[in-house]
Amino acid sequence: MPSGEQRTAIIIGAGPAGLTAALELLRTTDIKPVVLEATSEIGGISRTALYRGNRIDIGGHRFFSKSAAVLTWWQEILPLQGAPAADDRRLGRDLGGLLAPGGPDPDRQDRVLLIRSRLSRILHQRKFFNYPLSLGWRTAVDLGFGRLLLIGASYLKARLRPIAEVKSLEDFFINRFGRRLYRTFFKDYTEKVWGVPCDRIPAEWGAQRIKGMSVAGVLRHALRSLVARDHSVAQKNTETSLIKRFLYPKFGPGQLWEEVARRVREQEGEIIQGQQVVGLKSEGRRLTRVVARDQANGREREWEADFVFSSMPVRELIAALDQAPAEVREIAAGLAYRDFITVGLLVRNLRLAKGTGPGPEPGATTIPDNWIYIQEEDVRLGRLQVFNNWSPYLVRDPNTVWLGLEYFCNEGDDLWRMDDQALRRLGAEELARLGFIDPAAVLDGVVIRQPKAYPAYFGAYHRFARIRAYSDSLENLFLIGRNGMHRYNNMDHSMLTAMAAVAAARTGSRDKSAIWAVNSEEEYHEAGAEKDARQA
Repeated sequence: MPSGEQRTAIIIGAGPAGLTAALELLRTTDIKPVVLEATSEIGGISRTALYRGNRIDIGGHRFFSKSAAVLTWWQEILPLQGAPAADDRRLGRDLGGLLAPGGPDPDRQDRVLLIRSRLSRILHQRKFFNYPLSLGWRTAVDLGFGRLLLIGASYLKARLRPIAEVKSLEDFFINRFGRRLYRTFFKDYTEKVWGVPCDRIPAEWGAQRIKGMSVAGVLRHALRSLVARDHSVAQKNTETSLIKRFLYPKFGPGQLWEEVARRVREQEGEIIQGQQVVGLKSEGRRLTRVVARDQANGREREWEADFVFSSMPVRELIAALDQAPAEVREIAAGLAYRDFITVGLLVRNLRLAKGTGPGPEPGATTIPDNWIYIQEEDVRLGRLQVFNNWSPYLVRDPNTVWLGLEYFCNEGDDLWRMDDQALRRLGAEELARLGFIDPAAVLDGVVIRQPKAYPAYFGAYHRFARIRAYSDSLENLFLIGRNGMHRYNNMDHSMLTAMAAVAAARTGSRDKSAIWAVNSEEEYHEAGAEKDARQA
């Protein structure tokens, strides 16, 4: 390339990984990012959908990370709140020293990150249990002391005589929690999410998502909380599943990514929506051109590429590569995904049957949970979001309750094919059966389908190392993000993979190991990833 000629990075996908890569390229290199997004949306699965003034967070996104770099990055895009939000004042929340001096007032300014209290619970046998499980008096009463003793004995047995060869997620759960606790609180919900039995899911999923969570960890956290409370937003000494607070954009996660997209364009990066990547052309070990089809008119266009950052599903990426070996294509074609549907229901209020645990506060129309895991066999509903509690500004009328009902499915199955009216009716019927609502309280509803929400750890995944080896051999191709790496990354992990990829492009490194190191170990230390990502 002639000296002085600007290099171009084609970034496939305008989700967290792709947009992070674009902004980092503009901030730290002279490489121009061109983002090709297949849909008309910004933010990927982390977008915010808008329906008649009410906003939906697709899947629920807590802005929490043990990475200082990510926390700083978020707060540079949207500053931390400096005054109580509407529900903080209404509920009398004491945010103590967490408010940012001179920070924006959420009631008056829109560019703001809220400080949120986290509450997640499990609905099991029509009773609420804290998630992660707490070992307090309420849990003992609701489970029954006899059952609790059996769970304890089962846990001790698992610790004393663990399964020696852990082959499946079921084995992983039993070793970590004991067989009875696994069957009570993990088996049914996990199988509802993935659509296959736990004994057919590889143990890697547990190491990826459960990480340091264990019965012993819950006990240590409870004891530490009694002695010293972590009042920081970062909560660096707290296991992710046990955090009590998180950050959240006033108008949902999509607000942050839309602001990032605005900055990318403002700094002369390009984001072109409605462009489905269908081809990647190579010369030797380098990709040279990216072919995309315009979703509106079907026309194809080619872009020259000095670098390619891909967050598109691996199955589609490999199919688009012009010289991928037959074995790699076969493995990629066998990768599996899990899809889901969000049914948004607007209701006047909630009602909870007696005995279901802590309900609404006196005079309130809703409950305090961010989300509720539905561990009930008589409904297909998997998880219930209460958007009022993510941010009061997601709801147009604060006197109503805006709910997100999540159904896990496979693209093309009976749930996926069900028409919107039938899905709204199913959601209302199941909420009424569970005792959450009176069907007459439903005011409105909407259905959103999200394909390829979760890359699965079954199918051909056990042969994924061959795909990685081939993609890593292409010198200027960087796989980033959740679907881009076929790894169940959280949003902050996706961002860290993008930062590491940009660092490699900036230094001319062909070593992709820092990217794959993100979220790869049971005790992953983000500080090491930040160092790899930031070093020039």
